[in-house]
Amino acid sequence: MTAPTRLSQLTNLVKPSDPPRFRTIRNEPRVIDGGAPAKNLVGQRLIHRGAVKPGDLVKALAMQARQDARLGDILLSNGMVTQSALLAVLSEQWQADVVELDSRPPDPELIDAYGATRCLTDGLVPWRRDESGVIVATTRPERFAIFRDELEAIFGTVRMALTTDPELHRAITLVRNPLLAERAEQRVALNLSCRAWDGRKAARIITLALVLVTLVGVLWPIATFSLLAAWAIGTLAVTLALKTAALFFAVRRRAGNRPNLFHTMRRKGPTIARLPTVSVMVPLYKEENIAGKLVKRLERLAYPKELMDILLVVEQTDAQTQEVLERTELPRWMRVIVVPAGGVQTKPRALNYALDFCKGQIIGVWDAEDAPDADQLHKVVRHFHDRGPDVACLQGRLDYYNARTNWLSRCFTIEYASWFGVVLPGLQRMKLALPLGGTTLYFRRAALEKLGGWDAHNVTEDADLGMRLVRMGYRTEMVDTTTREEANCRVLPWIKQRSRWLKGYAMTWAVHMRNPAKLWRELGAWQFAGFQVLFLGTLSQFLLAPVL
Repeated sequence: MTAPTRLSQLTNLVKPSDPPRFRTIRNEPRVIDGGAPAKNLVGQRLIHRGAVKPGDLVKALAMQARQDARLGDILLSNGMVTQSALLAVLSEQWQADVVELDSRPPDPELIDAYGATRCLTDGLVPWRRDESGVIVATTRPERFAIFRDELEAIFGTVRMALTTDPELHRAITLVRNPLLAERAEQRVALNLSCRAWDGRKAARIITLALVLVTLVGVLWPIATFSLLAAWAIGTLAVTLALKTAALFFAVRRRAGNRPNLFHTMRRKGPTIARLPTVSVMVPLYKEENIAGKLVKRLERLAYPKELMDILLVVEQTDAQTQEVLERTELPRWMRVIVVPAGGVQTKPRALNYALDFCKGQIIGVWDAEDAPDADQLHKVVRHFHDRGPDVACLQGRLDYYNARTNWLSRCFTIEYASWFGVVLPGLQRMKLALPLGGTTLYFRRAALEKLGGWDAHNVTEDADLGMRLVRMGYRTEMVDTTTREEANCRVLPWIKQRSRWLKGYAMTWAVHMRNPAKLWRELGAWQFAGFQVLFLGTLSQFLLAPVL
């Protein structure tokens, strides 16, 4: 077979009418060790083939010097090379074949032997077994040697082949989506999750408690009212004291952070050698009117596009939003993750499912209507870089871009300004646990996966996650960046939102108080008291508001 013929096989895509096949460069089988590639570099081979312009290659190499990204990803993200041309060069460089996973899905038993989740995170999939061993398709040939020993311990002799990220993701979800969906519902340990919560039993207990309180109130009305009023006033006083202390520490912090030249030079951290990839998940549900606007808002971000990994997370049952996204031209750094139907349909379950598809070591969350600051990702990366590994989570400020719509939106704006500008910074200075918000959250991936992600059965999953971070010895800090979103301007949605928040606070308090002694040991007396004031105090204020 001549060289031009081999090149033609590599650069031509398989037509839909062609029979499924394993595309090869050579006829004889090869055992690939995943070691050093051929001598010529990817860029040189692309130039030789005329697949990339010399000027574009110089730009991409300059970017790579400052970024933790592969040259091929930089070229693809900036439209400097086509996927087929890059794949052909990689196939030649690594002397590895290219497999069409869409045409011939992988063997489910081989995936189970390695683990579907590991396939996603490691960027490889055991494809098929033949007479020479197991063919393992990878999207990262330069990392194949890292996994080779373990692969051979499981499968025996392995042969490396190449594929693309989209094909690998589609192949794994095609054959193992139910398993991934089940995992998304059960990532958090049972003793720290609401999934063991018996709703009917809880309803019976609450009903019985209300009946008893009513009965006691009828028999001893003055004593009952006095007791409830005393509890309401006491929790109000303690909550007010905590927020006053938070105000003091927040103001003190701002006074100590007034900028001056010496202060700026002294506080400047070490230079970041290479910027990392940041993955941000954006859960969408019945957001058919916002998809196009979201893309435009995120395009304003100043972070390098080749280091951005934006996942638009859509429920399988949300056909309208899926149709809109299919009609929307998404940039290469933005992709759609469809969450299969399951036992529950919640935002935390969707985030858990999408987490395994993220590429970055920093994981973020935005809402559909969010408009983050253009330099937000730069600030997040810098903050993580300047802190130790114990700082596992960053919370940004939230504000509204429709604050003047009506009276209710103004109230929301005042509340958010005090919460994110005063209370949370003050709690951080007081070394108390921060109840996280639902958006503008960033995590170190290793810590988030160690925690088990989000509790798919908790309706205020972020407040719960903030507590689990503290219990595991991690810290959350505020990051100096703002995301603007749309304020709730109607009464009925506001009531539903507040009801959900209160329900979630109650669930979070009940879950973590299953074993108060253990919680005390893990948090210490100071943080344990803060947890009671923030959660139990808040619940008491709402429930006993009529008494006051």
